[in-house]
Amino acid sequence: MGSSYHQFCPVAKAMELLDDRWTLLVIRELVCGTERFNELRRGLPRMSPTLLSRRLYQLTRAGIVHRRVEDNDVRYVLTQAGHELRPVVEALASWGIRWIGELGDEDLDPKLLLWDMHRNVDQTAVPDGRTVIQFQFPDVPPTSRHWWLVITREEVDVCDTDPGHAVTVTVTADLRSMTEVWRGDLGWSDALGTHAVEVHGPEALRRAVPRWFKLPLWASVPRPA
Repeated sequence: MGSSYHQFCPVAKAMELLDDRWTLLVIRELVCGTERFNELRRGLPRMSPTLLSRRLYQLTRAGIVHRRVEDNDVRYVLTQAGHELRPVVEALASWGIRWIGELGDEDLDPKLLLWDMHRNVDQTAVPDGRTVIQFQFPDVPPTSRHWWLVITREEVDVCDTDPGHAVTVTVTADLRSMTEVWRGDLGWSDALGTHAVEVHGPEALRRAVPRWFKLPLWASVPRPA
C-alpha cells in the first residue's frame, strides 16, 4: 500500500491504496473481466511481471481481489469491494476521453489495441463458423505490423503470428487512425470514407465489419465543443 496521507478524508484513505503506479490499471483489467495472470500481462504489456505480482498481492491483502486456486488454475477475481470500483473506473475513463484527448505517438500500442478489441467482439454478429480478421499497420515496425483475430461462437483469440487459417477480411490502417476509431474519436464510416481505414474482402463482409465490434462504453462519451 502507498504511503499514508495522514488525513481522515475518505478520498485520502482510498488513494493510499489506489494511487500507486499501475494499481488502477490493474483494477481496470479486472473490471473488464480479465482473471488470469498472463492475460493481465497482455492488457498491461509495459508493466513488469514482478510489479504486477506485487500489485495483485497488495490488492488481495486490501480485500479488493480474491485469489482463487482450483487445481493448477489461478484466477484473480474482484470482491464486492472491487466490483464497487467499476463506476470509479468508468467515470475516470469518461473524464479522460472528454478532457485529455491528445495522444502522443508513445501512447499508440498495437498489442494493447488488439487485446482490447478482441474482448469487445460481438460473437453473435460474425458469420457462422470461423471468422479471421487480419489487421495490417504499415506504419509500425515489421515485428508488430500484422495481427489476427480468430473468432468463433466459443472464443476469440488474438494472434501476432499467422494462425494458418483462411483470412475472411483484411483491415489496413495506420495505427493512430485505428486507435481513434476504437476510442470513438473517429467514426467507422468517416474512417472508411476517407480511406484512413480500409477493409478488403467480399463486399458484404467488408460492410459488416464495424458491426462485429462493440466499442468501449467511453467511446460514445460526448466531447467538449
